[in-house]
Amino acid sequence: MHWYTGNSGYDTVLAAAFAFAALVIIGGFFGQSSYGRFSSKKLGFNLNPKFGWWLMEIPATVVFAVAYLTGPHRSAAAPLVLAGMWLLHYANRGWFFPLAIRQVPGKRNTFNASVIVMGMLVTSMHGYLNGALFSHDYFGQYTAGWLTDPRFIVGVVIYLGGFALLVSSESIVRNLRDKNNPGAVEYRVPFGGGFRLVTSPAYLGELIAWTGFTIFTWALPGLVILLITAGNLIPRALATHGWYRQKFPDYPAERRALIPYLV
Repeated sequence: MHWYTGNSGYDTVLAAAFAFAALVIIGGFFGQSSYGRFSSKKLGFNLNPKFGWWLMEIPATVVFAVAYLTGPHRSAAAPLVLAGMWLLHYANRGWFFPLAIRQVPGKRNTFNASVIVMGMLVTSMHGYLNGALFSHDYFGQYTAGWLTDPRFIVGVVIYLGGFALLVSSESIVRNLRDKNNPGAVEYRVPFGGGFRLVTSPAYLGELIAWTGFTIFTWALPGLVILLITAGNLIPRALATHGWYRQKFPDYPAERRALIPYLV
């Protein structure tokens, strides 16, 4: 993987993204991002989770599109495939997932404004770094031959496996709440799929997916989002595991927090 592209603006944003990743990793030792079951108003006001999630993720689509369309290789095969993989992820994360959230009627807003601001910063950097990289191809690696490179093939397989785990796990959780009676029970213990082994299979799927993304792009912007994701989700998975064990005395003892049979 290369670092220096020769584009001072791009390289500065990339360096800033790694600095931000370090802050996220350090911050994960001190508390959880304020949304969902760990929401708080200590850092400002809260918004509806549907709107909050969408607002936080929208730069990943918009900024990516603007950055990608400015590149001279935007019509080449490999950049188009890479852009398609990107859009697959954010069609789910930025559009379907927020709209599909089933919130308890009358429940207070749970998505803190601080999370939205930080999230928009991350998705803006993320969208710019990858959109520009794919279509400008600063290192000349995204030729047609890249689509048969072992790194691309292995990375895509890993990515799709993680994405499938992520989507299936989110579906299980979403369907715990009857869409015709969403206020019946706020939290229940999920079963099936990845939940047979871990408390947070969606987080595991996200981490696997971004690992695959880092491999099939073979570039530092993928690594930086993997570090940010890990810095946020690993401590959150451990906290979520403890929360379930405390709330549900009969919680399955064989489940681990994030990594099957280990953690």
